[in-house]
Amino acid sequence: MSTYSLSDGLASGAPRLSRTPVLASWVRESGVGILASVAWIAFGLSCLWWEDVGDWSRTHSLGIAAFIVAAVALFGTVGADYLGTAGKALRQRAPWLVALGAFLTLWEVATAKFAWLPLPFFPPPQSIIEVYTDDLPKLLDSVFASVRLQLGGYLIGATVGFLTGVSIGWSRAVGYWVHPVLRFIGPLPATAWLPIAFFTFPSSWSASTFLIALATGFPVTVLTWSGVASVSNAYYDVARTLGAKPSFLVLKVAIPAALPHVCVGLFMGRLGSSFAVLVVAEMIGVKAGLGWYLQWAQGWAAYANMYAALIVMSLLCSGAITLLFAIRDRLLVWQKGTVKW
Repeated sequence: MSTYSLSDGLASGAPRLSRTPVLASWVRESGVGILASVAWIAFGLSCLWWEDVGDWSRTHSLGIAAFIVAAVALFGTVGADYLGTAGKALRQRAPWLVALGAFLTLWEVATAKFAWLPLPFFPPPQSIIEVYTDDLPKLLDSVFASVRLQLGGYLIGATVGFLTGVSIGWSRAVGYWVHPVLRFIGPLPATAWLPIAFFTFPSSWSASTFLIALATGFPVTVLTWSGVASVSNAYYDVARTLGAKPSFLVLKVAIPAALPHVCVGLFMGRLGSSFAVLVVAEMIGVKAGLGWYLQWAQGWAAYANMYAALIVMSLLCSGAITLLFAIRDRLLVWQKGTVKW
């Protein structure tokens, strides 16, 4: 009986698998991380090598932070295979680290070092860091005021819009009376109602809440209505055959089937309308919030404060959308992962 094995064949001179593709893959994946480290080292050197043209107290700290990011990018990507999920995520985002490091280097050189871009309209990165450290209490108060105003108006508008949309999609009688009103009020921008709202409501806060609710309610109403109206009659027929009552048809058939449309309406109300109305309302009538903070910064030519507030706005809006996507994936399990944020 033969005792030949694969190991005998390899030992006798059979060709071994080359490690060259594995090494090339490792160099390709880790090379971007090394390049990201170089970009952040360049940013740190740009902070510390030349003198600032202005008086900014966070330049040295920013340079040290850049070197720390460079070290994390280097060791995190080179040793990604040993870091598990964190290493893979860092290696995946390494190209963005390269772009961000290069952008910050150019920004630093063009503003703080050689003033190629005019001050104070284009402040350097360290001036924005100073806003987050020196003006943090006022900025946090503005964030809290904006979140409270936005959340109140958004929840009111989403609730009213959802109930109105279900009513129109289910009842022809409700649609007969509400649809013409919706066609008249809905297409108008919510900001067009600013004079009427501030005259009608007792306070600027309540007027702003109404405007945000109005901006949110229209897309939620229309898309909820569309979702309920597009439910197949076969679902209702099967439920009626099993003895379902009208309340069961609405709560257990129509609304679940319309949830994808409802989620789209919530995204549109959050993205396209309510946040813009929030900023405009705070700039005009409300004496607190990020919109007010922007107006105050512009009035004092504090452009670093203005850019810092814009960054906070972007993070808040992105975080809210991420939360909505998480809720959507929780409700619509069968559509999880089809649309990502």
